[in-house]
Amino acid sequence: MSRPYYILLPVSPLFIAFSLFCAFLLNLLPWGNFIGVPDFVALVLVFWGVHQPRRVGIGTAFCLGLLMDVHDSTLLGENALAYTLLSYFAIMLHRRVLWFPLVTQAMHVFPLLLMAQSVQLAVRFIVSGKFPGWFYFVESAVSVVLWPLATWLLLAPQRRAVDRDHTRPI
Repeated sequence: MSRPYYILLPVSPLFIAFSLFCAFLLNLLPWGNFIGVPDFVALVLVFWGVHQPRRVGIGTAFCLGLLMDVHDSTLLGENALAYTLLSYFAIMLHRRVLWFPLVTQAMHVFPLLLMAQSVQLAVRFIVSGKFPGWFYFVESAVSVVLWPLATWLLLAPQRRAVDRDHTRPI
């Protein structure tokens, strides 16, 4: 049996803002310094950069990056630079990524998340000269594992019912 193909309704700008706010709140939780905890803001930025490139762009990524810089007490602009590059490349690849199934989409997103982490690591290494170890990049792998769940959650409000009621126009 084939999977149903959903016709997506237009996304609400309020839902986009709410999802970015929730991702930011998840990053504020005290588990953020543990190894393997994904960067939820980066994950949601990539998702909206791929699915809604005209609504969530580089400016949004830069502002969220500055907020994360203030929260993490890092060098001002470290996360902003990483998120801006992440958003740029997500927007650049958005037409290609949407043609693939979720697992292949996740494989396209993985190098983007690794690049963002590498930029953050390079800035930290230039400033402090400390290398946190190779386990630092586990965060990207965990984010890729969460990609299908994030896609399912963030597209849920846009899906129509497969068996629609014929008395309603939508």
